[in-house]
Amino acid sequence: MSDWLDTFWAIYSNLVLTIGINALLALSIWLTLSCGLLAMANAAFMGLGAYTASLLTINAGAPFPVAVLAGVALPTVVALIVGLPTLRLSGVYLAMATLGFGEVVRIVLLNADSLTGGALGLSGIPQLTQWWHIVLAALVVLLVLRQLRRSRIGRALEAIKEDQVAASLMGVDVMAHKMLAFALGAAIAGLAGALSAHLSSYIGPGEFGFDRGVDILTMTIFGGIGGLTGPVLGAAVITVLPELLRSFRDYRTMINGAILVLVVLFLPKGLWDPARMRSWFGRKPSYAPTTGADSPSAEGPR
Repeated sequence: MSDWLDTFWAIYSNLVLTIGINALLALSIWLTLSCGLLAMANAAFMGLGAYTASLLTINAGAPFPVAVLAGVALPTVVALIVGLPTLRLSGVYLAMATLGFGEVVRIVLLNADSLTGGALGLSGIPQLTQWWHIVLAALVVLLVLRQLRRSRIGRALEAIKEDQVAASLMGVDVMAHKMLAFALGAAIAGLAGALSAHLSSYIGPGEFGFDRGVDILTMTIFGGIGGLTGPVLGAAVITVLPELLRSFRDYRTMINGAILVLVVLFLPKGLWDPARMRSWFGRKPSYAPTTGADSPSAEGPR
């Protein structure tokens, strides 16, 4: 058994750890989606975290925990600055604004040759990320988001998602809660970037562009935003799917797209939908409505 595990880990360890990184990214955008914000800047925040942590370990010889904390802190600060003007927008306008910000970050990384390596990227990053770093990060993020969702802040975010005007009339500070979700999502994306950079030992500006942003959004929507399980499940499926379709090399992209289209058409709330799960397993509501002869109103007035 141990030999099988050793062989499996030697072959698929990078795939398993990538699932953990992608789960963090999916959870980072789940936060903004949970309050109705279609923000597409998470790939840029991931890049900022990756480059910040990598430059500190390569050029300054900073300890790994310090580099990771810096990789979390910088995207958070940038999110607070960028969020002030952009979060006043909504819908497609917010998506366009945050996509524009992502392109600005990518171009800056591409042109800052002396600092970031330009188009060649950064290589020789120490491989300091261990499997337990990613597991611990994912568990802590899930625990924090679980507690946040059950708290007053989580209920406020849900109210904003349903109707931000009504939420504002109920006394919810809409802008403050949006900023919190945006900044916390940026911090999680920066954490994923810092861990990923020290796992692969190489990063380039092309890894944090529009395509990565769409991948992050796809993982979350594919899994479902009805709970924390959905983004993690979506990240796992989207990460493993290319490996499962490796034998269909010439048709892999087409099959991947077809699967996504089928899920969107027939499972519009994603793979993980708590209401659908309850219906599948035959759970009945906790109350039984009374009708007909059993209803008190059927007896007429007394």
